[in-house]
Amino acid sequence: MIIEIGHYALVLSLATALIVSTVPAIGAWRRDSAMMGLAPVASLTMFVLVLIAFGALTWAYVVSDFSLRNVWENSHSLMPVVYKVSGVWGNHEGSMLLWLLILTFFSALVALFGRNLPDTLRANVLAVQAWISTAFMLFILLTSNPFLRLNPAPAEGQDLNPVLQDPGLAIHPPLLYLGYVGFSVCFSFAVAALMDGRIDAAWARWVRPWTLAAWTFLTAGIAMGSYWAYYELGWGGWWFWDPVENASFMPWLAGTALLHSALVMEKREALKIWTVLLAIMTFSLSLLGTFLVRSGVLTSVHAFATDPTRGIFILCILMLFIGGAFALFAWRAPMLKSGGLFAPVSREGALVLNNLILTVATATVLIGTLYPLVLETLTGEKISVGAPFFNLTFGLLMIPLLVAVPFGPMLAWKRGDALGALQRLYVAAGLALVAGLALYYVENGGPVMAVFGMALGFWGMFGALADLWNRANFGKLPFNIAWRRLVGLPRSAFGTALAHFGLGVTVLGIVVVTTFETETVLEMQLGSSADVGGYTIVFDGMRDAVGPNYTEERGHFTVSQGGVAVADTWSSKRIYTARQMPTTEAGILTFGFSQLYISLGDPMSDGGIVVRVWWKPFILCIWGGALVMMIGGFVSLSDRRLRVGAPRRKAKPVPAAMEPAE
Repeated sequence: MIIEIGHYALVLSLATALIVSTVPAIGAWRRDSAMMGLAPVASLTMFVLVLIAFGALTWAYVVSDFSLRNVWENSHSLMPVVYKVSGVWGNHEGSMLLWLLILTFFSALVALFGRNLPDTLRANVLAVQAWISTAFMLFILLTSNPFLRLNPAPAEGQDLNPVLQDPGLAIHPPLLYLGYVGFSVCFSFAVAALMDGRIDAAWARWVRPWTLAAWTFLTAGIAMGSYWAYYELGWGGWWFWDPVENASFMPWLAGTALLHSALVMEKREALKIWTVLLAIMTFSLSLLGTFLVRSGVLTSVHAFATDPTRGIFILCILMLFIGGAFALFAWRAPMLKSGGLFAPVSREGALVLNNLILTVATATVLIGTLYPLVLETLTGEKISVGAPFFNLTFGLLMIPLLVAVPFGPMLAWKRGDALGALQRLYVAAGLALVAGLALYYVENGGPVMAVFGMALGFWGMFGALADLWNRANFGKLPFNIAWRRLVGLPRSAFGTALAHFGLGVTVLGIVVVTTFETETVLEMQLGSSADVGGYTIVFDGMRDAVGPNYTEERGHFTVSQGGVAVADTWSSKRIYTARQMPTTEAGILTFGFSQLYISLGDPMSDGGIVVRVWWKPFILCIWGGALVMMIGGFVSLSDRRLRVGAPRRKAKPVPAAMEPAE
């Protein structure tokens, strides 16, 4: 009965979405307050109905109701409860329902917290959100229905993919979807503003919190996914430039550009057309990522679906929303009034440089991701575009961006002083170079260019601290007064500094682990040892173990330094009973920001076993920096100025068609 209620709630949510898609938009066109007033209530109703559907599917997983095809294909009665719950979105149908739940959740948030929006803008935004919801509801009900029954019901399920039976799965997809789908609000604001015919600083003020929230969650989702793949797959890497990884990275790059562009628009009413275009592009890239994962055109550990029917359906959604949005942009953009002027050397100029580099970087990743697919479609030839291409093209683009990041906050709006900014940053530059040389010495040398890479990471970190130092006027005012000024700075200033500091930490981790990591592959017998990263690893033998739904062979290792045991760990190879699928569970030991990573290979005929051991210096800085960036995003969101008091529009706005383009 609960399953039928969930299915019926999903159908009702489609009917509600159709109403929100049409009535408020017509009301906005007619300036009918009653019709526009329907949008918030109906959006909340739509969210509640999808929540009921999602709750029903979750209940079916928890109680192991194998009469539901989706549960039978992706669950098992012996699975721990946490994996039964996370298994709800560990498959195509359930993950799409989670996508829809988050989409309607954001619509509900706009309905609840958008009361200071003009009635027409809010009605149009919620209508556009409902258009997207309608498309995905149809997709779920017609091609990916999670509520299909089996008769007779099987006695046992086929189990969840063992790779996905990990706590990381409980965290990674929801965070990623909060980022992906969060950008739908920015897209809806852009389309609604184009429909309304007016875009100004107030619009940017309303869009920026949604952009920041989506960017923050996407940052967390990408970092969590990277760490999950690192420790779960047993391959020792943290980023592979997998096409599906790229599919999540491209919206992040475009969203970062959008975040900075919206700031310029809010402060100076400049870059209006560019900001709207970025809002459309960012969510378009999110939809493209959905197509890549769900269409079956890619073979990846991340990919869910291989049914071409679903791919064609999503491709139609892609063409409808992306093509429609760009067509509307092409029609309305020439009618929009351009913003104010500014000098090339200014804070606006620095943010424009940021936008240009990030946009080109996004295009580079997009080309590298899609080119093999397009070439195979047109010629049948299969090629792969891997890390060498991306590291060279993307890496070179990031160097000028990372150099410029600390300069932006030091420049004044409209017209800045490059020499003055440099004078305020020369101490940070000196400290960064000294720190890079010191770390190079600690790591016992290596490629000379690594010094500059590490210095670039420290430059971002010290530059962020220098921004706060100069804002508070330390060194110019008495310490107690400067401290009070520092404490009194707006939270968005701390959020910006944290985000830039976190970026520097991540860059430092990437450079150090890429340059100085070591890998040792050897056959180990009972009692044999290996020296890796200044530690001695001793193999203590294998033991058998049994888990809830798997059996495993576990290898025990003792780690010592200077003849003194400092840690021990287990590394194992598992076989999941239901699917008879093997997985590798690496043994990972953390020393400061560095890690020893031990992975078991194949057993040998002489009783030994192949062991791969990595020493990964400063690797935790990669995800630690992402965590700092995420904290910076939430700190900025807590700034009251981003939540209330949005500037009002002018009393009698001039219609778009009457505004001359500049």
